[in-house]
Amino acid sequence: MNKKKSQVIHQNNTLLNLITPQGLKFGINDIEVSDVKAKNYGIIKYPANLPYGWLSKITNTESALVCINVNPIDSGDIIDAIDNNVKVKQNEVATVNSAVQRQRAEKAVEDGLKLMKQIDQDGNAVCQMSVTYTAMADKDSVLEGIVRKAQNTISSLGAKPRLLSRRQDLGFKHGLPTFTQVNDIKDMCGRIVPLSTMVAGFPYSTSGYTDSTGDFFGQSFDGSLIMIDFWKRGGDRTNSNLVIMGNPGTGKSTVIKSIAEIEYKNGTKIIFIDPESEYRDLCRNLNGDIIYTGGGKGKINPLQIRPVPRDDDESEENETLYTDDGHGLGDMALHIKNLEIFFSLYLPELTSIQKAILKQSIIELYNKFNIFWETDISKFENTDFPIFTDLFELIQAKAKQNKDNEPYKVLELLLSDIAKGADSFLWNGHTTLNPKSKCICLDTNTLQNVSDAVKRTQYFNLLSWCWQQMSANREERVMLFADEAYLMIDPNVPQSLIFIRNVEKRARKYESAIALISHSVVDFLDPSIKQYGQAVLDVPCFKILLKQRNYIILQTLKKIYYSENKGE
Repeated sequence: MNKKKSQVIHQNNTLLNLITPQGLKFGINDIEVSDVKAKNYGIIKYPANLPYGWLSKITNTESALVCINVNPIDSGDIIDAIDNNVKVKQNEVATVNSAVQRQRAEKAVEDGLKLMKQIDQDGNAVCQMSVTYTAMADKDSVLEGIVRKAQNTISSLGAKPRLLSRRQDLGFKHGLPTFTQVNDIKDMCGRIVPLSTMVAGFPYSTSGYTDSTGDFFGQSFDGSLIMIDFWKRGGDRTNSNLVIMGNPGTGKSTVIKSIAEIEYKNGTKIIFIDPESEYRDLCRNLNGDIIYTGGGKGKINPLQIRPVPRDDDESEENETLYTDDGHGLGDMALHIKNLEIFFSLYLPELTSIQKAILKQSIIELYNKFNIFWETDISKFENTDFPIFTDLFELIQAKAKQNKDNEPYKVLELLLSDIAKGADSFLWNGHTTLNPKSKCICLDTNTLQNVSDAVKRTQYFNLLSWCWQQMSANREERVMLFADEAYLMIDPNVPQSLIFIRNVEKRARKYESAIALISHSVVDFLDPSIKQYGQAVLDVPCFKILLKQRNYIILQTLKKIYYSENKGE
């Protein structure tokens, strides 16, 4: 039987020369490694609550080597230690005279009780964690800037860094992968934290844009996962609205379908306004309702009174109050304002006199149907409202009674098309939309060959119906995808953009959201509507920008700069 010969491994001096620094000098407050200047710091204090992904903010600090050490701890022992500390702090609260010390002691008691509950009742594990970092640079001036930036980052989390004075050599060893933990550094920087706090802070859990309750949305440039929960609130995320911009063929529809599928899976009701028939297959696969609203059976009666979104500046408590003359902000009054936008889009040539006569005629028509300023229309059926035939016949009768009254005759001619002509197939009749599914596709593809005025008017009519669906139930999440949103933009009727803005601002109160899809921000920034278009783009918290032309990118950057300098 052959015995294995022992093998002697000779020292590789060449490798040692390559990896060994040319010089190593430890000072009281700094280190020199060859030509590199460095300083070692430890984090000695943490706030009671740390945000999700907090460690990534530290590990991503420029030119810093971060070392994270974790040691398990017996939960029973730590509960006894926390309990004793709480008793000491409670005694301080009762005895100290200093208001500042008393506040600090009260905070320590509150944090201790909270941590004990997490460990004892919630079953959360705890650990001892120590975090050190070494800031490095080739010049002292640069090093000070790096240190200052790292300290600001750590302080912004509510934590406190400390220079490892007279322990620079130990801090250097502690942070190197070739050494084990140095007990002096571990004792100085080690703090008891819930294991969940440590895990939730690790870089691999939080790099990129990550919500703890989110769904997979994409990947960042470095390959990190992007997880988004569009309904999450907090910080600057005050709503769930989206703006999606991109040239034709850049993938807007793919993004929309992905978001819609995720939200449908999460129980959200989905509504598409679909000018290009792009979402019919998805809706069909989700057992949804496809409704052809370009003159088919899917009809929405513009004269049917529906809820109108109010601006946040209006008090909700006063929404149904009335003035002395009865003309208050009731359902009828607000819907008449809605109809003013409808007719301004459909008949932009109307004069002020004609608009006033039309408004008075509509009020008279509602009164004939027992609808008054104070009427509660919540119990009304679709067939309880007038249609355009009724309005046309009323104005026709007035034109006959006032043969010398030119405005009535003109109105009769202008309304003949909507009452009995080609446009009657769109709007003359009671509302027939009554979808029951959780996915609704309002297909408007057959409107491609009609005038821009008709397109804009029907788009506005559909959006007002969608708002009724979005605001009907505060407990149900509804997300509206309004594709080709530029179709609703009319420089002569900025009220249509005001309507969209108000829907965006009010949707959050009804657990709803609107996603506006268009080609570019330029669609909304025409000088005549910029004031309102800017607001429509600013309100949504989520902005998804796909491939754009250079001049459009410039306009986008200008818009963002404008918003930031307004403090938004």
